[in-house]
Order: sequence, then structure tokens, then C-alpha cells
Amino acid sequence: MAYKDLHENPFDETTVAKLEIFEDYAKAWIPTFVMTGVNTISVFDFFAGTGYDKNGIEGSPIRILHKIKEQIGNIFQKKVDVNIHFNEWHPQKGNQYKFEVLKKACEDFLIANPDVKRAINLNLYNEDFETLFPKLLPEIKQNPSLVYLDQNGIKFLSEKYFLEFENTRQTDFLYFLSASYFWRFGETEEFKIHLDIDMLTAKKDPYKFIHRNIIEQLRKKLPNKTDLKLYPFSLKKGANIHGIIFGATHPRAVDKFLSIAWKRNEINGQANFDIDSDKAKAQMSIFEEKRLTKVEQFRNNVRDKVLNGEIRNNFELLDYTYQEGHIGSHAAECLKEMKKNKEIDFEGTSPLVTYENVYKLKKISRYTKIK
Repeated sequence: MAYKDLHENPFDETTVAKLEIFEDYAKAWIPTFVMTGVNTISVFDFFAGTGYDKNGIEGSPIRILHKIKEQIGNIFQKKVDVNIHFNEWHPQKGNQYKFEVLKKACEDFLIANPDVKRAINLNLYNEDFETLFPKLLPEIKQNPSLVYLDQNGIKFLSEKYFLEFENTRQTDFLYFLSASYFWRFGETEEFKIHLDIDMLTAKKDPYKFIHRNIIEQLRKKLPNKTDLKLYPFSLKKGANIHGIIFGATHPRAVDKFLSIAWKRNEINGQANFDIDSDKAKAQMSIFEEKRLTKVEQFRNNVRDKVLNGEIRNNFELLDYTYQEGHIGSHAAECLKEMKKNKEIDFEGTSPLVTYENVYKLKKISRYTKIK
């Protein structure tokens, strides 16, 4: 299980999809904190690569700098310090030329964009992740932080790193991993000393669900009363499954990520392919019993919980919606239909299942069953 050079070839379609999700989340994350007027925000990319691939496609560091540029006016107006940390290191090569390429790519970008250069504190590192992460952890814990981790070997999946994020208050992270590592090596001793996963349970379903099943087990490793929420987004590359683990403690962060995920795939919001075969469910024959799609099953569950009194208002409904990895509009459509069918009643025309209504405006909408 040797170190894999993630940047030796041009970016493939799956890598580009991953980078686009990283970029979309940075676009949502940066203005969220800038506009609140915090003193400092920090962005970390521990496996930054070279800045561009061999065909000139932008990697995560340059995409991050572009998102900073989009908010440059607000950054100056709010007087926010922006700390950027990019690291590139190859443990098996004495010549760290990729770090030099990254350094040149960042320098060229800042020369072309002097406003960004004035707005940020750019820190470039050429260090082993195991050495660098403990050094930067105090800053991650101190400031609102966005952390990118791109799996580059089994040891970087270690629980000692993963669980550190549970102790932070304002850290959102996107962790890219190859689920095939788990499938192939998860039962080996070398793997288990870093991350002990029950592979019999992880393999209970077909291979395409491996990333989802890994997330289920990682959730169980968190403390009982944790605020940290974890969500998967699977990426198919040929016969292999890769994926992103998103983690955050704040409901606003969860709302933003889920919105991005469902925008990328309105069928399941959890993969860049039809992971649950929902399209086939819609094409059933007249002789088959109707099989519910992921969204249909969620709406059925919401209906049952509202009718039996488990969910009584929009606060409880939004929490359940996030827990199930759905967006507020899925729940709202169900409630509106229930009201139209005279199963329930609530004040006004909207059931108020949004982050803004629940967490910002504190508006409560109570759902009353019609007997």
C-alpha cells in the first residue's frame, strides 16, 4: 500500500468533479464568515498538488485563490485577515519539484492579482502531513477554518486525525478518499492500526455502497453527544468508487453542503451516479409493486412521523431532514401536500423548513393533525 502520486497524470473526470465540489463549498464558505466580520479565517489544503494539472486545469489551490478574489471587496470592507496554508510533499522523493511548481503557480497568480496578494497571508509548506498537522492544529481550533484532506495513503486516514475535528468548534472539512482502499485492504493489520473498520459490515451491501457504509461506521466512532455531522458524496471512476466525506458541526454548514450535493445530483444528492437505481424504479412495469425512490421514501417517512406526532414543528422537521441527508425543500413539499390533502394544518402557506427560518429568524411553525 505505497504512497500514490495523485498528480502524475492529467485530472480525470472524477478528479474534476471532486475539485468542483471543493470549489463550490469554498465559494459558499468564504463569504459566510467574511460577512459576519470575524477577525480571521483560515483555509488549509494539506495535499495541495502543483496548482494545475499537465493540461492547465486548475487544482484546489488556484481554485481557492479564485474564490478569495471573488470576495475581495467584502474582505477589505470587513477587515478580515485571511490565512491560507498550502502543503505539498512527496515522502518518497528527494527532489520535491512539485512543491516548487506549486510555489511558482501561486506566485504567478498573486502577481496577476495583486489585490488578492494584499488580502491574504499565504503560507506554503513542503512537509510530511504527520509533522505539519500537529503544528497547524492550534490555528484550526482557534479560527473559523476550512480544511481539505486528499487521501494519499492509509496512514492519513488515521482516527487520531479524523477525531481531532470533533474537538473543533468552527471547522468544516472535506476529506477525499478511495473506497477501494477499504474494500481491498480494510481487513489487513496495516490498515487496522490506522483505522479499524468492520469490513464484514462494510461489505454487507454491493461495492457501490462502500463509501456510504464506511460513513455509517465512522459516525459510530464519534462521541455520543457530538455535534459533528458527517455526509458522503460518492464518485464513480470506472469500476472504482471514490468519495468525499464532508464534516461540520454547524447547521448552516450542513445546509450549504447538502444544497451543493443535491444540486449536483437531484436524484440522490449523494453520488455522481444513480447509486440507488432510482431511474429504474420510475420505469417499473405494471406487474411490479411500486418501488420508492430515495426522495419518495424520505417524504413517506416525513408523513408518517408528522402524523404519529414524532415531528411536531419545523425545528424538529429540519433537524430530521439534515439527519437524513436531505434538503428543506424535500420536506416542505411533503408538508404542503399533506395540508392540501387536509391531513394536517399549519399557519400560512409555508411550513418554514429552511435554515433561515429555524436558526436565524427562530420562526416556529406548528403542525396540527386534522382528525
